Amino acid sequence: MGFIAFIILGALAGIIAKKIMGGGPDGIILTTILGIVGALVGGWLAGLIFDADPLDEFFDISTWLTAIVGSIILIWGYRLVSSRR
Repeated sequence: MGFIAFIILGALAGIIAKKIMGGGPDGIILTTILGIVGALVGGWLAGLIFDADPLDEFFDISTWLTAIVGSIILIWGYRLVSSRR
């Protein structure tokens, strides 16, 4: 997957994860970063659990699910850490 496609995937996955979780970081740049890091986290977890490489094709459903689930995990972790303060 190309660099620009990965940024687009991250932005859209971050937006979808924020809608599912009912909030997250404000701003398109932070949402894009959330999606990109979420895709990396999701891909890493999928590699550990399923021994797969789901981030290979832009139009593959496993790529999108991996990025969205990874972003949801990051939002959940952020809320967990920020609620303790």
